[in-house]
Amino acid sequence: MNYTLTYSEQVKGWPSFYSYYPDWIIGMNNFLYTFKGGNMYKHNTNPFRNTFYKEWCLQNVPPLIPFSPTTLKSVFNVVPLENKLFKTLNLEGDAAWGATMITDLQFSGFIESSYFEKKEQSFYAFVRNNSTGELALRSLNGIGRSILVVNPGTNNAFINFSINPLVDIGNIISIGDYVYFGTSVPVLAGEVLSINVNLPAGINQIEVNNNTTTPLTTPIPSNTEFFLYIKNSVAESHGVLGHYCVFSLDNSSTSKIELFAAETEVMKSFP
Repeated sequence: MNYTLTYSEQVKGWPSFYSYYPDWIIGMNNFLYTFKGGNMYKHNTNPFRNTFYKEWCLQNVPPLIPFSPTTLKSVFNVVPLENKLFKTLNLEGDAAWGATMITDLQFSGFIESSYFEKKEQSFYAFVRNNSTGELALRSLNGIGRSILVVNPGTNNAFINFSINPLVDIGNIISIGDYVYFGTSVPVLAGEVLSINVNLPAGINQIEVNNNTTTPLTTPIPSNTEFFLYIKNSVAESHGVLGHYCVFSLDNSSTSKIELFAAETEVMKSFP
């Protein structure tokens, strides 16, 4: 794909990439003019943002006009020698943006535009994290060995635990967490659908989605497996871990929007 680059004397670099690709470009009388296919275009004069080189002035049919979302990319690099958790994103402007956040250790941070809350004319959100593997194991907790598994391999599998002696499921596990079974190489059993504990009634169980149509979910093989769980990293994110964080902001608005600054809250990560 071809782009148009702009050079900034202030930063001595090439800070911007534009989706339009003219045959020739010139600035005159405080306006930008480009030539494409033998036609001359005056920029920043039509009502459609990020839209270029379409006969909109003749047809005036917005669905036929190509549109390119706005993307901004930069980096948070405070105290570069420390390993940190990037926990939030604060946008000073008049609109929320979608965001992705990548570090040297994780490729998983994201914030949907609907996650932002407007606070004092800024848009604030916690960084979600959908990482897997070793870093996700920071929230790993064991439960114990089951005594009976009902409906394995279905959307509603019930994992029952002993009452006497008591296997305490605990109050940290939540709906939406992921349950695994096995000891040497844990295997995904499914997502927690409900937690049912009523000891006087003899109920001490977890309901999970153990549907085998989900590629990562395996039928629970027996009634006496050791179970453990990992917190849902999207709902209860610790942020993204790394020495630096490259963030990208995306906005598909067709109206004028302004963004003045992007900030993050960081904390030192201790092993």
